[in-house]
Amino acid sequence: MDLFDQTRKELEQTDRPLADRMRPGTLDEFIGQQHLLAKDSLLRRAMEEDLLFSMIFWGPPGSGKTTLARIIVRETRAYFETFSAVLSGVKEIRAVIEEAKQQIRRNNRKTILFVDEIHRFNKAQQDAFLPHVESGLITLIGATTENPSFEVIAPLLSRTRVFVLHPYSDEELRTILGRALADGDKGFGKRSLDIEPEALERIIWAADGDARAALNNLEAAASMVQDKSAGGSRITREIVEKALQKKALQYDKLGEEHYNLISALHKSLRGSDPDAALYWLGRMLAAGEDPLYIARRMVRFASEDIGNADPQALTVAMSAMQSFQFIGLPEGELALAQAAVYLATAPKSNALYAGYGKVKQSIRETGTLPVPLHIRNAPTRLMKELGYGSDYRYAHNYEDAYAPQEYLPDKLKGQVYYRPTDRGYEKLIRERLEKWKKIKQDSRGSAKGGPSAGVKDSSEEPDP
Repeated sequence: MDLFDQTRKELEQTDRPLADRMRPGTLDEFIGQQHLLAKDSLLRRAMEEDLLFSMIFWGPPGSGKTTLARIIVRETRAYFETFSAVLSGVKEIRAVIEEAKQQIRRNNRKTILFVDEIHRFNKAQQDAFLPHVESGLITLIGATTENPSFEVIAPLLSRTRVFVLHPYSDEELRTILGRALADGDKGFGKRSLDIEPEALERIIWAADGDARAALNNLEAAASMVQDKSAGGSRITREIVEKALQKKALQYDKLGEEHYNLISALHKSLRGSDPDAALYWLGRMLAAGEDPLYIARRMVRFASEDIGNADPQALTVAMSAMQSFQFIGLPEGELALAQAAVYLATAPKSNALYAGYGKVKQSIRETGTLPVPLHIRNAPTRLMKELGYGSDYRYAHNYEDAYAPQEYLPDKLKGQVYYRPTDRGYEKLIRERLEKWKKIKQDSRGSAKGGPSAGVKDSSEEPDP
């Protein structure tokens, strides 16, 4: 290598981002994910013995998915192709398959195909892999930040093994950053950079488990250090704050984390924990979630998990949504927070939710049962002659405005769907229903169909 080539190599090394320069090249250099790479683990043995199978690496950004795939390639004797689901389609897939066939014919080499962001492939593109993964022509290694259960078609998923990568721990990020500061060839070792402990912890905190983000933030902070001489420079917390600007919380409004956080909020409300409810509400808002989506979920919660135990809950949730629409960000967040605390501390009942679920099941099982004659409307003479509305009891003509009669279809007579709890306002509803039930039972022993003695016949009243 001549002086020109050496200089060009050094320039290329310098121009590459720090996160790329510091990417480990061997398993011994790789930090973290020991649940996958420990001695005698399935993945490590497959790599060391060159007995690879198709797999999908699923993990958050910066957890080492691409790096691990590159290390696998170096450990194997197979031919390697890389593929971006963002830039490629079925045409490119066919070209890769044809090349894989040539590699088998000419060199007797299997092909490893690495597909970054495999979740971006549509169904047709994923289908194109199926026969070749199944036949063993290609060994597929996919990388995705999205839950494969949602984003990868079932036939392809069943032909691969999913390995879950975790976010880096603070200690692991501390090791990665320390290595970058000390490395004289790929990192900042030659600059003798010094970093305040508080500044280092701030970078780790902002990375949120993402090694790439941690290295990018370190690089940004290093670029802001004024003294870049060989004598050394110091990265302070103030410099880091300027470089960071703002912590970007890990969140994908269309992916799994979206459902994880709304689930956490919903379950905190149901579990009557106002502190956790406020926290998860704040997390979603800070990550850029649509506040009206959160408001709609709280409206649903008011009916599903509180119901008539506190009928005011639905009013509070609706008012919070309307208040936010009227005020907007950021002040409107307080209306959502107020509703979250109210819902979390309200008495809980899913009796309404469970009862309506039973109703839908009955409708599916029994179909369109006829309306009982006595509660049908009778606007014409013919309908009256046919018995429509006959013997209907007008509730307001009875004591406490309660008329003991059947309202369900004959086939469902006596069916109970709504069973109120003894919590909150539902306790009063329960007592009222038990009283009416007793009146109905007592009335069965008296004359059927007619009103009680001394009460005006309900048939003379207009249809309500």
